[in-house]
Amino acid sequence: MENNVEKSLRKSRLPVPPCRKRRPSGDHPAQSSGVMTVPWKRLKESHVDEPLTVKVAASIATSQPRLVSAVALPRPPVIGRQSLQVLQQNRSRVNSTASVSAKPKGAAAAVAQPATAAPGKKRAAWDLKGQVNDMKGKVTNYKSRVQALSGEKANLQTSKEQLQKQVDLLSSQNSSLSQTLRSVESMLQYEQRRLMDAQAEVQRLSDLSQRLEAELSTEKCVSQELRTTNLSMAQQLKDKRERLACMEEENSGLQELVREQSVKLEDLKCHITEKDTQIYKLETERRLLHNSVQELKGNIRVFCRVRPILPSEKASSVGHIIFPPNDEKGIVLTKIEESRIGRDSCQPVKYNFNFDCIFPPTTSQAAVFEEISLLVQSALDGYPVCIFAYGQTGSGKTYTMEGPETLSGDTMGMIPRAIRQIFSSAEEMKSKGWQHKFTASFLEIYNETLRDLLVNQSDKRLEYDIRKVSPSSSEVYVTNLHYEEVSRAEEVHELLLRAKRNRSVAKTNLNDRSSRSHSVFQLKIEGENVVRNVRASSVLSLVDLAGSERLDKSLSTGDRLKETQNINASLSTLGMVITALCNKDAHIPYRNSKLTYLLQNSLGGNAKVLMFVNVSPMDENFSESLNSLRFASKVNECVIGTASANRK
Repeated sequence: MENNVEKSLRKSRLPVPPCRKRRPSGDHPAQSSGVMTVPWKRLKESHVDEPLTVKVAASIATSQPRLVSAVALPRPPVIGRQSLQVLQQNRSRVNSTASVSAKPKGAAAAVAQPATAAPGKKRAAWDLKGQVNDMKGKVTNYKSRVQALSGEKANLQTSKEQLQKQVDLLSSQNSSLSQTLRSVESMLQYEQRRLMDAQAEVQRLSDLSQRLEAELSTEKCVSQELRTTNLSMAQQLKDKRERLACMEEENSGLQELVREQSVKLEDLKCHITEKDTQIYKLETERRLLHNSVQELKGNIRVFCRVRPILPSEKASSVGHIIFPPNDEKGIVLTKIEESRIGRDSCQPVKYNFNFDCIFPPTTSQAAVFEEISLLVQSALDGYPVCIFAYGQTGSGKTYTMEGPETLSGDTMGMIPRAIRQIFSSAEEMKSKGWQHKFTASFLEIYNETLRDLLVNQSDKRLEYDIRKVSPSSSEVYVTNLHYEEVSRAEEVHELLLRAKRNRSVAKTNLNDRSSRSHSVFQLKIEGENVVRNVRASSVLSLVDLAGSERLDKSLSTGDRLKETQNINASLSTLGMVITALCNKDAHIPYRNSKLTYLLQNSLGGNAKVLMFVNVSPMDENFSESLNSLRFASKVNECVIGTASANRK
């Protein structure tokens, strides 16, 4: 200790008095008293009175447990009387324990604050002995305080153990009370739910009671109204009974009248049956007379039609065609030919032809159809009917059969007009007990290949072939062909427009838009009269043939040349078939062409055939017109026999 002091003094700037001797190390008061040794350091005047036991008191104070917060309990809810008494006793115990534990904390606080008496006079810095004596006094004071605090610590330890036991006891009581509290709370919730259910039930019963009271009041009103109504109904019933008595008297008279009317009705039914029989006989007679008229006109009839001059053509071109005023069925072609000796002939050469009907260029579509309407009617009577247009390209065949691109009431062709008449007549025949079924198809024959005009070009990948329905039947059909059932004329018109868009046309030297195929429209008609148990079926074929033309004038090459050759070959086969039918040959060359093979049932002896020969008015087409009229004249001379109806 002395060495440390000397070292500190050596480092200090204060002068050391030479007369003061060193004290032996065993004479230090701190060492002789057995108190804890404090290292001597350089002390300043401001730190002489600073307490040295603050940290010891603070450590002792912090080591004491806070028993008040450990035993604090939550305030229990309102429960039974016994539980409430137990809680109050525990609360008083906790308060007493907290008051006991608060006293040591006050003593510790007193220890932590050292009592330092203010010195009367500050010692000089060089008076080290005085300072050491002061420090001895402070150490002695601190030692006494430490002993007092040790005793208090032992007392506090004992109190702590007692309080810990009380805390454990209170914890066990607290757990039991908590369990009791939870059970009580669950019971309380259960009772609250029951109370809410009871309140809801009471509310429901109240609403029900109010509703029943309202219904009761309503029922009372209704009952009162019913009483009033009952009285009025009783009065009405009395009146009705009186009227019933009167009506019974009238009924007896009416029953007698009904018996008389029933007898008259039976007579009328018998009369109606007789009239129906007469109507059926008259209808049969009409069919026979109509067929007789058609037979008198010929089973193969030929009409000649000259198309009008187009705006782009010269009006003087029609001078070579003459219509005799005294002969409505005659037509004359004239031409001035050079003589063989090199001189011009003064007299023109005339070619006279006679047909069943002649249509000049001014004839309308309606007038043309009026001549064939009776033939179209024969299709509904069960006769196969075939109408086709023949002539050179550009002579007006497509216009005659189908009409122009934009159809109207005046320009409508033979096919749409025939369809309209068929459906109109079928509607009228319903009153006579007839029901009809119509099936339409439309195809073209291009280069001896069948094409379906009712499907798009992208769908034309199927192969079409003409076959017989059965080996024992002469009826034919086309495989993979689209047959569509129709019930109105408008549906057929849509099919015609679709077919016109898909038909094969091309430009040639003789026509800017020439039909390069034969188009065949067929309508299968199946009729049945349930009352008379009569059935009839037929096929109406309307054909627009491709235009015939000479190769030397058309100058066709490539695909156009092949088309022209196939067209001329099929038309030649048609002429051969008609000639064979006229000559009644044993073999008819139907199979030489797809056109004649398809129409074999419409060209034979059981069919009625009409041929339109179309003629161009242009002088430059004189030779083609002459050939067409010569072919039509041969057809007109043919007699293929009497047609018979397909009726059962």
